[in-house]
Amino acid sequence: MRVIAESTDPVRVSFLLALLRDAGIGCTVLDAHISALEGGIGAFPRRIAVAEEDVPQARRVLREAGEDRA
Repeated sequence: MRVIAESTDPVRVSFLLALLRDAGIGCTVLDAHISALEGGIGAFPRRIAVAEEDVPQARRVLREAGEDRA
């Protein structure tokens, strides 16, 4: 698994997950639980990871959506 994006914004995380899943790319949210424990203050970003073989396609999907920033 490789992290391809991170954000403290839960709406953006949901959007990125939807983009990737709609493209048929399996993805996982890392640090979701610590973000919940911190009380929603945004101190810990959630990270989105995909399988190593899906990285090129995932980066392309995010780039085409204008979401290729980290």
